[in-house]
Amino acid sequence: MDKVSFGHEDVSPEEKTRRVRGVFSSVATRYDLMNDLMSGGQHRLWKNLFVRKVRPRAGESILDMAGGTGDIAFRMARTGARITVADINPEMLGVGMERAKARGIDGLAWAEENAETLSFADKRFDAYTIAFGIRNVTDIPAALRDAHRVLRLGGRFYCLEFSQTRWPGFAKIYETYSRRIVPQIGKIVTKDADSYRYLIESIERFPNLGAFARMIEAAGFRNVKAEPILGGLVAIHSGWKL
Repeated sequence: MDKVSFGHEDVSPEEKTRRVRGVFSSVATRYDLMNDLMSGGQHRLWKNLFVRKVRPRAGESILDMAGGTGDIAFRMARTGARITVADINPEMLGVGMERAKARGIDGLAWAEENAETLSFADKRFDAYTIAFGIRNVTDIPAALRDAHRVLRLGGRFYCLEFSQTRWPGFAKIYETYSRRIVPQIGKIVTKDADSYRYLIESIERFPNLGAFARMIEAAGFRNVKAEPILGGLVAIHSGWKL
């Protein structure tokens, strides 16, 4: 792999990994506030829907990748599932652990992990979730293959991610909002417009619903589905290890 996308730039894989770490180190403490401001609070509804699709069950083991601040893990922990929260960024994990302590949520495992080279044993988990994290991975096919590896037979994969909306009028409005307004919100709230400019550019460079579904299938998953939200602005992709 010679070059990968970092927003609208093409950089070396090593450079992308370094820069992505920098982005999330910069915005970690206000990441969830920014999500509220960027989505008008809708990200909470999307995450609730996502967890309902995953259907976590008491006693099963779930890996929540790129889940540092705990948003998805906290929702799933209510069911009695055993959740491992993994993230490449220690600052994001630190925020999540502090939030869990403040909310009195016990029993979560926290791990600093690279999605492309997980340290977990084969067939370790019943489900693998990743929300708004896959587009920041340097080698997405490698991460999908490792997700498949750590799942047990019959295990399920669920991914919540931004995509490209198919609603023409809404697409234009969102493009204007995301390119012009979101970086300015980032500048005001986190003092970091560049990180939010990257986050918007990373959405624009991410594969569309069909292309990403094919990548999931290529990693070995079966019964792959892509479920669009707001015409595809956000999508839930799922697959099974069969």
